[in-house]
Amino acid sequence: MAVPRTLPKMTQLSPQADRLGQLAEDVRTGLRATPKSLPPKYFYDARGSELFEEITRLPEYYLTRAESEILEAVTDRLVDRLRPGELVELGSGSSRKTRLLLEAMHRHRSGHRYAPLDVSEDALAGAADALSSSYPWLEFEGFVGDFTADLPRVPRHGRRLLAFLGSTIGNLGPADRAALLGGVAGALATGDRFLLGVDLVKDRAVLEAAYDDDAGVTAEFNRNVLRVLNRELRAGIPLEAFEHVAFYDAKRARIEMRLRARRALTVRFPTLELEVGFAAGEELRTEISCKFTRPLVKRELAAAHLHLESWHEDSAHRFACAVARA
Repeated sequence: MAVPRTLPKMTQLSPQADRLGQLAEDVRTGLRATPKSLPPKYFYDARGSELFEEITRLPEYYLTRAESEILEAVTDRLVDRLRPGELVELGSGSSRKTRLLLEAMHRHRSGHRYAPLDVSEDALAGAADALSSSYPWLEFEGFVGDFTADLPRVPRHGRRLLAFLGSTIGNLGPADRAALLGGVAGALATGDRFLLGVDLVKDRAVLEAAYDDDAGVTAEFNRNVLRVLNRELRAGIPLEAFEHVAFYDAKRARIEMRLRARRALTVRFPTLELEVGFAAGEELRTEISCKFTRPLVKRELAAAHLHLESWHEDSAHRFACAVARA
């Protein structure tokens, strides 16, 4: 007998007006600061999500393959032991990693609910289409919001496996990571687990190649934030006026991605009544990607009252997945 398919649901935690208001505020603050910067969450409209999926398949970008190797080895035992009723994921996933977790839950008959939280409604819709067509038994409810603020508003449906994969936590600095992990601790009940993927400190050449690929896909992804500003704020930023820059800051153990102005120009935001000047060679920081060690992860989890229960690395020791409980 065929399992009736449950239609995907979408819940707005951060209304569109609030999201545009936040974008406007981030532009006003970030582009008038020294140095200029923007949060990386604005990469991820529909086009940005497509570009990132392409990045994950690049030969230089080892992170997705390394994390998948770990999950293939540990997911079955983790799900069998935990038996979660729901998978809550920070960021929307339709990739092999998310599927590994959902398939294990279905195989062990522990639960069938998937609740991703993502700033991009387009990304959630894409995940809903991809996963619901593959898994007619899946109960999908996407939450549109900012996982640094809206996680407490995601309703609970049984024992929870909360996943934050892809080392996306590395996009946050230490203070923001502490706030996020505090929110994670508050979202976990007895019996729940937190599954965290982190990229490890390693050779500079390997790290920089992962963020500056020969095919130029990451450069296109980086410039996509300018497309978002043009569309959402009616800016007229010439994309060709900015070049992609990525480098490893060993002192801070992080990759920085920037957009460097090829020439002096003025960027206008008519809806904000704002003009921003760029000198030739001036840079706009669009992303940090912090790299981790086991002692650092254990220390940051402990500071948020989370206990590191197990630690798993890929065969080349490039990436790790941590399992923690409150």
